[in-house]
Amino acid sequence: MKKQTIKLNEEEIERLKAIVRKGQNQARVMTRARILLLCHQEKADQEIADTLSVGRATVERIRRRCARGGLESALKEKPRPGQKRILSGRQEAQIIALATSAPPPGHTRWSIRLLLVAAVEHGITKRINFETVRLLLKKTNSNLGASRNGASPK
Repeated sequence: MKKQTIKLNEEEIERLKAIVRKGQNQARVMTRARILLLCHQEKADQEIADTLSVGRATVERIRRRCARGGLESALKEKPRPGQKRILSGRQEAQIIALATSAPPPGHTRWSIRLLLVAAVEHGITKRINFETVRLLLKKTNSNLGASRNGASPK
């Protein structure tokens, strides 16, 4: 495969230098900027990889993305496919509010299974699984076994 030549104009070079100099971007973006600056200086892929402690394939990929799609394409992440969210933000808030309320009669505290049943009974969602609720509570640092109910232990 032929190596893509990267020629940047003065404005692009200054933008990349600013990204590296300011250090306010994600580490990945700064590494990509460094790769592109070294590519512009016509350094070999392996030399760039060794200098920046990245894989040669990473350098090749960034070089190719810049040649095909421009500077923005090389710097930015492509959207990653993922599973759609099961609950909306409002539904998550309602489940957290439910978890922080008094437990149902006959129970001293909420369990994840009780929350599953209550979320469906209260019409928050039609169906929900154990893991979704567990991850939601973990994300909010909720502790169902705490002496005081609350989404935050502090």
